[in-house]
Amino acid sequence: MRQEKQLLLDEIESEIGESKPFIVLSYSKFGANLSNTFRGEIQKLGGTFTMVRKRVLVKAAKSKGIELSVEQLPGHIGVVAGGHDLLETAKFLFKFGKDNEKAIEVQGGRFEGKYHSASTIEKLSKLPGKDEMRAQFLATLQAPLAETLSVMEAILVSVMHCLENKSEKEGGSEA
Repeated sequence: MRQEKQLLLDEIESEIGESKPFIVLSYSKFGANLSNTFRGEIQKLGGTFTMVRKRVLVKAAKSKGIELSVEQLPGHIGVVAGGHDLLETAKFLFKFGKDNEKAIEVQGGRFEGKYHSASTIEKLSKLPGKDEMRAQFLATLQAPLAETLSVMEAILVSVMHCLENKSEKEGGSEA
């Protein structure tokens, strides 16, 4: 293998390393401005985007135990690696593809040690994010406490009304 190709292969292998999550996507109608915008958004999410040759990606994936074939990868191929939260990155990728006339399409990806199809990643991207799930969990914990508090408040208010009525009765009979 020529030295240039070996360097490309080594770079892709490092990006899709053993424990790193990544998403493979195909792209078209990807002009300079759109590409720059896309890369900027991926960087904000903590990831990187690399355009790669299909055969190099297939070899790199094979060395990491992932079976890919050139036939599985339509069009031009890119790899989005890393990111703070893979689900947030996946959400962004599907939204970006939809907003930009299918300029990108997810082909698959690896996270938690397994390679998943595009449909699986799309299903996962529709799940709520970490912050949203935390908020739902806290709301679930808070609801019974709020109910208990409102019942206790109602009891105290009714006792106050009873005492108020009694004092009015006693005050009204003396006058």
